[in-house]
Amino acid sequence: MDTLASFFGDQIKRALSHSKVPAIINEHNVYQESDANILPILDEMVECLLLPGSGIDGLENLEELLAKAESGKSCLILPEHYSNFDLSIISLLTRQGGGRGNDIANALIAISGSKLNEDNPAVAAFAGAYTRIVIYPSRYLLDLHAEKNRAEFMRAKVINRAALKVLNEKKVSGKMILVFPAGTRFRPWDPESKKGVREIDSYIRSFDYLCFIAINGEILHVQKTDMMNDALSKDVIRITAGPVIPCAEFHERARLTAGENDDKKQAVADAIMAELDKMHVVAEEKRQKLLPSR
Repeated sequence: MDTLASFFGDQIKRALSHSKVPAIINEHNVYQESDANILPILDEMVECLLLPGSGIDGLENLEELLAKAESGKSCLILPEHYSNFDLSIISLLTRQGGGRGNDIANALIAISGSKLNEDNPAVAAFAGAYTRIVIYPSRYLLDLHAEKNRAEFMRAKVINRAALKVLNEKKVSGKMILVFPAGTRFRPWDPESKKGVREIDSYIRSFDYLCFIAINGEILHVQKTDMMNDALSKDVIRITAGPVIPCAEFHERARLTAGENDDKKQAVADAIMAELDKMHVVAEEKRQKLLPSR
């Protein structure tokens, strides 16, 4: 099976030649604007893998969310996360969906982990196609010793403080913040990778409105090696945007699902993933009817 590196060698070279993405994240570069030279390359890669029938459902919901963002409300988009093409798929299919699709895609600011910048130059170059706020996820610190790696813990704190400042500015500037609530791509061999992260609770508490996005179909498959060795396949991809929901309403309802001694933040994360799973099942039934006969 073809991999990202073997099949898209020309696109990788072109992206690297244009890339201006910083290789090391610090408090001064956590906000990174999209690079118009890179976006067409990602579009080209995704488009060649999409089969007829691919598209978006619920565009009107994202249009409603955008209108709220433009009125000064803080708005969240919470998608499923299966591959490093997920943001590319959402951006492309939204722009191709008509209506205010272009405006929606241009208003997206994704929350991105620092490893996308620092681990692989090609991955970093492609990440630069989209406007992002880069954070240092707490899971990166799990295997580090607090004393022996004190400098790295301090670096994480400085980066996240700067990212939070930018986030608080951008979320009320007509933009929509996209966060993957699982925090990482789903790995079929690791069920825990589909569990929502506790940190998503703070986003729900500090935003006004949200939309969930289900992603059905898969064109980039996570492997146990380097990201550039992820496997490719052609497929019908459908993204489904759910209705606009007041964050406070969802947060209160989610916390009620927790027992007296349960972790309330994890209960909110679990409720988010449960909603995405429910949307995914419904959307998959529709997608199956669009698949080419074998």
